[in-house]
Amino acid sequence: MQHARDIDALLLLATTLASKRRPAELVEIIAAFDFMQSEIGSELRLREAFERLSENGLIRELDGGYTLSPEAQKFMAAVPKKGDLAAKIFSIKDDLSTHTAEAPQPAIVIGEAQLAEAMAAHKDAGSGAGKNLLMPKPKPAADDKRRPAPWRPFGMRNKRER
Repeated sequence: MQHARDIDALLLLATTLASKRRPAELVEIIAAFDFMQSEIGSELRLREAFERLSENGLIRELDGGYTLSPEAQKFMAAVPKKGDLAAKIFSIKDDLSTHTAEAPQPAIVIGEAQLAEAMAAHKDAGSGAGKNLLMPKPKPAADDKRRPAPWRPFGMRNKRER
């Protein structure tokens, strides 16, 4: 690719998160953007990123969903696991800037209505009364039993024990 953009790297990250076990639907990719706490920006930029990455053979459409190509999976395997989002984006953009497509692939064209529908479905799912599995679980109630005192070497006592 000639010039890698932040939205391209974010789309690859979101698609990686959403399509772990099967091709991800568009609403799942939007949810992955939300999970990364990243602004998607304009819908036009996202649609253009889909077209750019699919033309370069990095995202493909499979079974009604979207998944990464084997070459894009190699990029994502090299992304550092630890670190902030900016470091991950920088690593992906570095790989994208050196990538050249072997042969032009057909572009994935996402319509305005399709993207707006997916964004609305994600927004509706977030406002529902569904259970969020990412929330921390409450701690169990503490027992009335006292914990045993910590072990202390001989001669060291608390002031209360004297």
